[in-house]
Amino acid sequence: MRSVICALLLLLPAAALADSAFDGTWKTRMETMKVTGKPDQFDLVGGVYTCESCTPEIKVAADGVDHPVSGHPYYDTVAVTVVDIRAVRIVDKENGREVYNMTYSVSPDGRTLSARLTDYTGPQVASGAFTAKRVAAGPAGSHATSGSWQPEHMSDANDALRTIAYQMTPEGFVMRWNGQSYSARFDGQQYPVEGDPAHTMVVVHRINANTVVETDYRGGKETDEIRMATAPDGKTMEITDRDLEHEQTTTVTLEKQ
Repeated sequence: MRSVICALLLLLPAAALADSAFDGTWKTRMETMKVTGKPDQFDLVGGVYTCESCTPEIKVAADGVDHPVSGHPYYDTVAVTVVDIRAVRIVDKENGREVYNMTYSVSPDGRTLSARLTDYTGPQVASGAFTAKRVAAGPAGSHATSGSWQPEHMSDANDALRTIAYQMTPEGFVMRWNGQSYSARFDGQQYPVEGDPAHTMVVVHRINANTVVETDYRGGKETDEIRMATAPDGKTMEITDRDLEHEQTTTVTLEKQ
């Protein structure tokens, strides 16, 4: 689910003049978000939290203590705290600095998982809430949050999360968000996302005047393919993010401001 959140975190001041269908600031219509593909899976049993859908897998004691993890681009420790019989809190840190704070809680009937995420990776704090439906139960005797969950809806997102903007020229494509940015040419080469702690590289391809495809790489590995397509009237944009690491596809509609 964290990957779903990360796919939406983009920000740029409004362009004074719009020279292409992409130019300007957009806001995500959160009610349009849909996630398909492999569900998220995590278990908390016997005092140990395991996130099987994390890449790589995370397995730490649920004792509220920062435990080191390796291979994760945005954090190097994870602390899991049992809040009560239906809720847990997860705090991720990088070099001792908190970067993500997420609380999961399960409905009384056990069918719905609600989550609240706060993201501290940029100059502006980004936050939002989302829900997921249960598709499989956790192990016998495990915490209520255990099992497999299919992400469904996102809501209550602040502007740092849902505001997005782009600019396209005949030569290339520009994106900026909350301290991160890239300016990439349509030449098939990889360009860095400046300010990104994970050192993501992007390749952009112009399909036509209304469609651009961005491919993301981390550590030399292709992680996401993001298709951005503006409507003929230029008022909305459809985003399709294929998360190759987590085998999930997120689609969402943006509205020009």
